[in-house]
Formats: sequence, C-alpha cells, structure tokens
Amino acid sequence: MKFGALPIDDAVGGIVVHSVRRRELVLKKGEIITLAHVASLRDAGIDEVVVAQLETGDIDEDDAAQRLASAFAGANIRVQRPFTGRCNLFATCAGLLQVDTAALNGANEVDERLTIATLPAWRQVAAGEMVATVKVIPFAVPEDKLVEVVACAAQRPVRVAAFSALRVGVISTLLPGLKTSVIDKTLHALEQRLAPAGASIVHKLNVAHATTSVAAALEASAPHCDILVVFGASAISDRRDVIPAALERTGGEIEQLGMPVDPGNLLLIGRLWERERRVHVLGAPGCARSPKENGFDWVLNRLLAGIEVTSRDIRHMGAGGLLTEIGRRGQLREGLGAVLKD
Repeated sequence: MKFGALPIDDAVGGIVVHSVRRRELVLKKGEIITLAHVASLRDAGIDEVVVAQLETGDIDEDDAAQRLASAFAGANIRVQRPFTGRCNLFATCAGLLQVDTAALNGANEVDERLTIATLPAWRQVAAGEMVATVKVIPFAVPEDKLVEVVACAAQRPVRVAAFSALRVGVISTLLPGLKTSVIDKTLHALEQRLAPAGASIVHKLNVAHATTSVAAALEASAPHCDILVVFGASAISDRRDVIPAALERTGGEIEQLGMPVDPGNLLLIGRLWERERRVHVLGAPGCARSPKENGFDWVLNRLLAGIEVTSRDIRHMGAGGLLTEIGRRGQLREGLGAVLKD
C-alpha cells in the first residue's frame, strides 16, 4: 500500500487519510477521492492531500477484518459486519469464553497491522456480549500476511461453551452454633451463581457434620442431581476429614483437594456414580458462602458449561488466582495471627 501526500490531480482513487475541512468542503477519513472531490479541493485552495493507495495483492481493511474475525470465530460466536477496519465478535448464548491463547498470541506476532483482542479466557459471558474484536491498523494489508494470520486460527480459537440448566443438589452439614440464617444466605448466594446458567437447586438436605451422615446424604441426593455441593459447617482440612471421607465411603473418587486460588484454597472436587451416570461433587470452601468471586466460581462455572475439570486444570489456576480480600476474613494475609480458613 502506498501512503503519502499527493497533488490532488494524482490522488483520484486514493483513500483519504486525514479528514479535510475547508469552508463548505468536508472529506472524511476513509472516503475515496473522486474527480468531483478534486474540483472541490481546488476551489477550496487545497493543492495536495494525504492518501493511501492499494497496490496489487493488498486487501481492503474491512475485507481483511471480516476474514480474520470469521477465521477466529468458533462455537456460539457471531461475527458483526466490519467497519473502519474493525470486526467485533459476540456470544450467541450464555456460557464461558474459551480462548486458545497460544493461537491468539501466534496471530498477533505475525504482523503489527493485524490484531485481535479478547475478553479474559474463562470469563462468564451473556448472550449478545462482545467477546473479541479484530482491528486492522492501516487501510489495507498484504494478502500473504493476512493468510499467515488466518492460518493461526485453524482450530477456531475463540468460542463459548454454552451453559446447561443442570440440576444441583446441596448438602449442608450442621454443628452446634451454626445458625440457620447462615445456611439460608448460603443457598441464596448459590442460587445467584446458578441463575446465569439457568441451573437450579432441586434437592436440599441438612445433616450432621459426620462421615456416615454425609455419605448417606450423598447417596440419597445423587439420583436427583448432576452436581452436588457440600457446604461443611467446618472447613475441610485433610483428605481424611468428614466430607472427603464420606465421598470415598460412597465409592466416589476425589479428583483434587485444595486449589491455588485464594479465596478458595480449601475446595474439593470429586465424583460419584449413579449407575452409569457421573455426578460431580464439590466440597465448597467457606468463602463460597459469600457472593463475591472465589475459586469455587471458577470450578462451578466450568461444570455448568459442560467442561471437564481435572486435577491438572485446577493446579494451573495459580496465575491470576490471587483474588481480592473478602470481608469475612479476620485480618489481611500480610498480618500475623489467626486467619479464617477458605
């Protein structure tokens, strides 16, 4: 692409780089200069104008943006019509945004003129929400560079995993001193978390904080639920503690106890089997009683979107896993003394 100032007679067919305003004359950035414009420019006393001129092999900014956005758009993504070298991508359903960051970084490394930006991976998004944008910096780009960037998107690296209206069961364990109002507030916070996915609490049990009681509750709840959440009256501190021991007593399996996300460190994730059907089990950390974001949300949202969560997945959540303080803490992390456990 040629770029620079030209005499107005030589600028016909060029793209206006900078808006021109002189008396009655208005030429907007991006307009194509015509013979009529040349006459108006001459009448306005303008002898030259800065233009961009496409050369053989160049692709117009809008066409390039459309091709690049379409290449990146995966499942449940809608591509908007391009304008001024920009093309936006939108979620067509509620769910979790999945981004292949290696493919995204590879695309952005090819040429500074071709860019794509997304919301953070694993972000919860609503239907109609913008999740990514492609911007072509100049008025045109060489087709060979565009082809190279498009090749980075072979696996459609921007997509939304749709939420499902799963059935959720809640088991709350009881100890002396635990108020029923705490359980009520916990259930309300969970309902708020489930609402964007269309999921709901379909089964609730309150039982003693004892291994046999929790095991019986798990077995009774499993036939009715896709996900079981156990809120312990006391935080899980070991694989031999009440909630993990109860899961294993039912024949279930512990995938991971503990996560590198704070608040949320003391989360348990496992599974049990209802005949041939797998039921996910979450031992909720204490911070999950609060509506504020914590590690519990990161795991729950993936399950609601039908995404498998492995021990390795959780162990790779440490980067960005230091979240904001929550008011329930006794004091900040940097202080000394006892701190409420997550």
